[in-house]
Amino acid sequence: MSITPRKLGPETVYPVGLGCMNLHHGYGPPSDEAEAAALLNEALDMGYDFLDTATIYGFGKNETLIGKALKDRQGEFVQASKCVMLFEDGKRKLDARPESIKAACEASLKRLQRETIDLYYMHRPDPNVPIEDSMGAMADLVTEGKIRMVGLSEMGAGLLRRAHAVHPVTAMQSEYSLLTRNPEIAVLDACKELGVTFVPFSPVGRGYLADNPPAPKDYHEADMRRIFPRWTEPYWTENLPLLKQAQEMAGDMGVTTSQLAIAWTLVKEPDCVPIPGTTNRKHLRDNFKAAELVLTEAQMALLDNVFQPEAVKGPRYNAMAQASVDTEQYAFETEA
Repeated sequence: MSITPRKLGPETVYPVGLGCMNLHHGYGPPSDEAEAAALLNEALDMGYDFLDTATIYGFGKNETLIGKALKDRQGEFVQASKCVMLFEDGKRKLDARPESIKAACEASLKRLQRETIDLYYMHRPDPNVPIEDSMGAMADLVTEGKIRMVGLSEMGAGLLRRAHAVHPVTAMQSEYSLLTRNPEIAVLDACKELGVTFVPFSPVGRGYLADNPPAPKDYHEADMRRIFPRWTEPYWTENLPLLKQAQEMAGDMGVTTSQLAIAWTLVKEPDCVPIPGTTNRKHLRDNFKAAELVLTEAQMALLDNVFQPEAVKGPRYNAMAQASVDTEQYAFETEA
């Protein structure tokens, strides 16, 4: 089946990219290095050509893994990484000062064993630094040949427009799935207006939109979902009736629920490039093949109706995490 690539700045990429966070961070202990390297190489063999990482993933170890495992294959894929969310003495910190952004880029280049990072995101907004100052540093990195394209992550339409006025923004990354539709409030329209590619992370709802999603009691002690309300009780159970309808549709189609969820994002936003992550080889293949699914208008309408934003129980972030992002919220969320 012929798949139409999607635009990412001057590049075109396969419609489904690979989020690499899971290999070191987020949902459990780090993967075995040899196994992780093999998965990355299998992904390229399969046809993945857009890989996403960040300084903070594994406190630099994720970038180091990619640099080592794919050193001889750099010409086969677009590499994205992120700055601003950093680490010092094993602790996270947020720093979008121009000098910090430039230092972070130099460190990422060394770990990735690259001369240039294709797409470099500001991972989060820094309330202590005007976005214009930070974008000035990103623009300098483009001029110096250290990065090719500039991206933003977890920011709303207002910051996107301010940033874009300083230097063109190529991509906006934020959470988007059947469970989390907040980008539909404003930032998706802003991306279309400015010619920015939207990159949905967690299109499988952090593993919830699956045939057999893990229950909260089974989360590893290092699993970040333990502190995200929507993925804990009582909300995890309260959203099961919605999930069941997606599972039934997927079963009728002969696909996995995760494939259906990814396909929904691809149809909903024809220019977006979702980046599901996984440590599982079968899921890697399933996610890739989600680009082949064709959903009818009736199927899209049913999913849209079942997963209306107000029908999904529980906030995606706790108060502390929500305060660290600039994504729009629905009125019913802020009034809760």
